[in-house]
Amino acid sequence: MSKKRREIPVFDHPIIETHCHLDYLKERPLEETLAQTRQVNIERVITIAVAPDNLAKVRELSAKASWLYGTQGIHPHEAETYNDAVEAEIRAHARDEKIVAVGEIGLDYFYDKADRATQQDVFRRQLQIACDNDRPVVIHSREADEETIAILKEFEQSLKRRGVIHSFTSGPGLAQYALDQGWNLGFNGITTFNKAENVRDIVRMAPISQILLETDAPFLTPVPYRGKENAPFYLPFVAEKIAEVKGLPLNNVITQTYHNSLRTFFPTP
Repeated sequence: MSKKRREIPVFDHPIIETHCHLDYLKERPLEETLAQTRQVNIERVITIAVAPDNLAKVRELSAKASWLYGTQGIHPHEAETYNDAVEAEIRAHARDEKIVAVGEIGLDYFYDKADRATQQDVFRRQLQIACDNDRPVVIHSREADEETIAILKEFEQSLKRRGVIHSFTSGPGLAQYALDQGWNLGFNGITTFNKAENVRDIVRMAPISQILLETDAPFLTPVPYRGKENAPFYLPFVAEKIAEVKGLPLNNVITQTYHNSLRTFFPTP
């Protein structure tokens, strides 16, 4: 007999999904996913751009509801598709009302789907877009800790709004540099995986004031729903795990990460 999965918890205080890919969800109709997301008291959702062919799609999705938002940027996997026309499109929409950040940008030396020098150039060019438009940044860094730090150091003075290193799986060196510079670290379902003690170690070292909650859906589905497609409505499991790992009251984690998300992506004028 299969073990019954827990119901998704619903918190009294709202939470914010800071990183997912709504246009990549396949398991159920989008309208159904969004309805379930609202049912678990997720107040806002940020869907993330990664490639030239989904920049416009993210903008369309963010216009579907008042509580949906998006980003504009090119993932390091797609760095070789970046050109002047793509940059012009990102720049043209970087300050749209429903676009809250430049991202997902960065370096990925694990898969090496794009030339490393090209990744670095595209990373720099998009960081400059964020600087020029006073936007926070959503960063992807995998197996590239030293290079990520080196490039971010180039922008320490000009990038006034930091953002997040999302789906953090890097080492303590990058974590400490990021935290010292005022960046947030984004954590998702990986925190619930049995073999992810290295990620939980970073959760322990990060101040709760610099942690953001995310799912990265449709990827990285948290326990107890591993094996199913991830979705924003599984975010409460991430919040619970962060509270457990840090030894903090769940309500403290929910309220603080909510305010962290507002401060980062929805600052009061």
